[in-house]
Amino acid sequence: MSRLRQSCGQAYVITVLFLSFVLVGMTAAVLDVGSWFRADRALQATVDAAALAGAQALPDDPGAAMALAVEYGDKNGGGVGGGNVEFSSKFVGSDTITVEATRPAPGFFAKIFGVDTVTVHAKATARTAGISAAKYVAPIVVNWKHPQLQCTPPPCTEDAPLNYDHFKDNGQGKGNDPDATNDGAGTFGFINLTGEGGVGTSELGGWIKNGFDKYMPLGQYQTSTGNPFSSSHVKDSLEDKIAEGEVLLFPVYQTLQGTGDNAEYKIIGWVGYAITGIDFTGNNEKIFGHFTEVIWEGIQVESGGGDEFGVRAVALVE
Repeated sequence: MSRLRQSCGQAYVITVLFLSFVLVGMTAAVLDVGSWFRADRALQATVDAAALAGAQALPDDPGAAMALAVEYGDKNGGGVGGGNVEFSSKFVGSDTITVEATRPAPGFFAKIFGVDTVTVHAKATARTAGISAAKYVAPIVVNWKHPQLQCTPPPCTEDAPLNYDHFKDNGQGKGNDPDATNDGAGTFGFINLTGEGGVGTSELGGWIKNGFDKYMPLGQYQTSTGNPFSSSHVKDSLEDKIAEGEVLLFPVYQTLQGTGDNAEYKIIGWVGYAITGIDFTGNNEKIFGHFTEVIWEGIQVESGGGDEFGVRAVALVE
């Protein structure tokens, strides 16, 4: 009987030791797997940041894109060198960048089982492309035939003063063929970005100051008539942008059909405009500045083109 009790006691000890060993192993697995998962996500964030940074220099300068990718990789945990960066083409040459990296992730409890480290791996691909819809647009339109939009590729970056279009027909009428004399080239107008109902000067001023907070696709949009300069909202917002040295995103229109409240712009793209001054005196209001290429928030095109006026978006595609 005593031998039976002794055997049972030994079995209990062995069972407890075995269960303890299993529990330690499970704890090690849970803690170390969680640590490895965090290391994997950290590396993914690193290559994401590197790819997005590099894509901003594409497709024009792959060398600068590689330098940016490495720089941002170093700022976000390291592990990205020139050998980790590759370029490919989707719509135009070298418009896509891929960053791939590995990094050792140490084990802690797993060392009990002889696992000192594991290797985590991450890959990110980013692309620069034209946009089919833009966000944070300003409610000011310019004509596609403006002289500073005729460069190859556009836009030109010389001074591009804009005169306000008061919709005076000068005997020709609005809505004519854009090749007509009175086609609005060199002028600007205001546009209702909502596509519905009227729009007041306070809304116009808000859109200039903060940008329209919805995506604006290409298409037909009503004009904003009246005299926006009679209110301080538009003037003050433009002066704020001048003081801040910010670039505005202007819709570009191809045709203007109809007159007055029924007039509609056909929007075919967007262009960046660095505003430097305004003159709202008299009846010949002007905006001063120049067009510029910009990386902007927008929905990328799904096929080639879409960046006819130097506006591109950068996005992760894998």
